[in-house]
Amino acid sequence: MFEDLQKAVLEGNEEESLNLTTKYLKEGKKPEEIIKEGLVVGMNVVGVRFKAYEMYLPEVIMSANAMKKSMELLKPLIAEANVASMGKILIATIQGDMHDIGKNLVLMMLEGAGFEMVDLGVDVPIAKIADEAAKNGVQLVGISALLTTTMLAMEHAIKEIKKRDPKIKVMVGGAPLTIEFAEKIGADGFAPDALRAIDLAKNLLNIKG
Repeated sequence: MFEDLQKAVLEGNEEESLNLTTKYLKEGKKPEEIIKEGLVVGMNVVGVRFKAYEMYLPEVIMSANAMKKSMELLKPLIAEANVASMGKILIATIQGDMHDIGKNLVLMMLEGAGFEMVDLGVDVPIAKIADEAAKNGVQLVGISALLTTTMLAMEHAIKEIKKRDPKIKVMVGGAPLTIEFAEKIGADGFAPDALRAIDLAKNLLNIKG
């Protein structure tokens, strides 16, 4: 089931992904079923191939865009069906950093996995990240940076978030980061890529499966 949709995502075929999603909805398939068993499974294969150097970033972005096209159709239906969220996550790229490819991939993957996402975008001031996290009642904040100059601001951001609500978990990611750096700045977790961000988010929020 959904193998053709998985293939469309894997090949980065936006039109085919959208057509198949529409077809499955007409056949009475549930939106969350299409996401978990079609789109996310397809992106999981993308992640495995990317890690094995069998796919490159431009291809990963094409696959993510194919998934996004289907998600745009499915998201309102999930809201209507009142499907329970797995948790609420705020995501942002730190102030001074304009990179959003990695952040957007993580956003789409977490959304596809069933999390409710709050996206603040790029170049977000530390105070805004902390304020919005507290205001939106999120359980987890994801902060990304792609520059060695901006990643240093993450420690300050984590302190500000925890100051407003110590219960909020913070995970970090981005090309120049390491697990050692994440531990040093007080992050609750580090994800080197979008696929592992899903597992990390589930672990941090004690979600099984």
